[in-house]
Amino acid sequence: MSEFKAYLIAGLGNPGETYRSTRHNAGFMVIDTLGERFNIAVARQKFGVVFGKGRIEGVDVILAKPQSYMNRSGPPLRQLADYFRIQREAVIVIHDDIDLAFDRLKIKEKGGDGGHR
Repeated sequence: MSEFKAYLIAGLGNPGETYRSTRHNAGFMVIDTLGERFNIAVARQKFGVVFGKGRIEGVDVILAKPQSYMNRSGPPLRQLADYFRIQREAVIVIHDDIDLAFDRLKIKEKGGDGGHR
């Protein structure tokens, strides 16, 4: 059982057709895949974020895709987290990392902005 009421899983990317299938939208792609796999419709909008609420493995989650450019995704995600009373430690952010090979995954608990603002 989770120690948190719910988790916010945020996939970062850039909105629009130009970026849809690019590596830079890996976060959006992960959210779309999670939504499909766990039958969570990511279709609601609030604070400039498209999101869906559901459960994964018995844990309440909010899947989110901010609709601002990646460098500006923090404030809308913060508003969404505050609205749903999501604790900072219960926020998971998924994004691409140019320093990793295409087929590699890195999981870390803390980190910087990776050059993003």
